Amino acid sequence: MIVRIMGEGQVRLDDGHLAELNKLDDELLAELEGGDADGFRRTLGALLGAVRRLGTPLPDDSLEPSELILPSPDATLEEVREMLSDDGLIPG
Repeated sequence: MIVRIMGEGQVRLDDGHLAELNKLDDELLAELEGGDADGFRRTLGALLGAVRRLGTPLPDDSLEPSELILPSPDATLEEVREMLSDDGLIPG
């Protein structure tokens, strides 16, 4: 799966890591719903960090279709809310 982090680029991520990312996504969704700005910032950082750690960066000149688009590390609660689906940022 190709994942884009807005403002950073794309990484190739094995589908086997989705369960770990979904746990963080569920936490992020709960923090958004509860208005927990500190928890949101911490969990967003952990989610993006996990994608960077588990994924393989694609070259900057590569333009693969992204199957998943994640917000930038400095995204606000409101910006992330606009990106959410019923499943959160990560489907499943």
